[in-house]
Amino acid sequence: MLNLPNILTMSNLFCGCCAFMLVVYGRPDLAAWFTLASFVFDYADGMAARALKIASPLGKELDSLADVISFGAVPAAMMYMMLSQALYPGHHLYPPAFQPRLFNPEALPAFVLAMFAGLRLGKFNLDTRQANYFIGLSTPACTIFVLGLALAVFNQRFQADVWLLNPWLLYALLPLLCYLLISEIPMFGLKIKRFDLSSNAMLLGFAVVFATLWFFLHELALSVIIVLYVLISIFLKNKVIASN
Repeated sequence: MLNLPNILTMSNLFCGCCAFMLVVYGRPDLAAWFTLASFVFDYADGMAARALKIASPLGKELDSLADVISFGAVPAAMMYMMLSQALYPGHHLYPPAFQPRLFNPEALPAFVLAMFAGLRLGKFNLDTRQANYFIGLSTPACTIFVLGLALAVFNQRFQADVWLLNPWLLYALLPLLCYLLISEIPMFGLKIKRFDLSSNAMLLGFAVVFATLWFFLHELALSVIIVLYVLISIFLKNKVIASN
């Protein structure tokens, strides 16, 4: 039982590796399930550590190392694949699995997102302010935003493969996301720490809004809910800080 949190953390890492490979081989739809599993394990390891009262420096380091893959490399790979298709529309973004792909150096800036995700996680480990809220956009939230775009393109939802696969739009999103990851903007922490209504009111509110958005927007709801999350956190900055 004492190793349970670390086992859950390493399961997060395993699922992140699987998601990364599925993105590279053109199956973001399947990668999404492994990313969901990474989210579950990322939540569960912290809850298990608190329940068993066995938080350790090793667990903290393992958690960040796993998150660099699951919530750093994976969304960067998604951005790379979308940029590749935007820059070379004649090359299919999602051909049959294991079909060789051309290397697209113009799409490599997508992996700057992974660099800033690593920087954000390093800062998080040293920042004592982020007990009940985040300073800057969390890496899981960034991943949700990018995953929503990738799935909308993959499923051609609302013709997203037409309007979203614009290289200048994607290039513009990269510095914006990188900035948000390391910004000093206080943002609501939505992790479950206690099982009572008052402690989870904000989380439940976002869940209801997300369910409504999903009904109308489907996969794009993932991206829209993160935009709303950032905007609400900015407008309710004082309430975010008071939650600490």
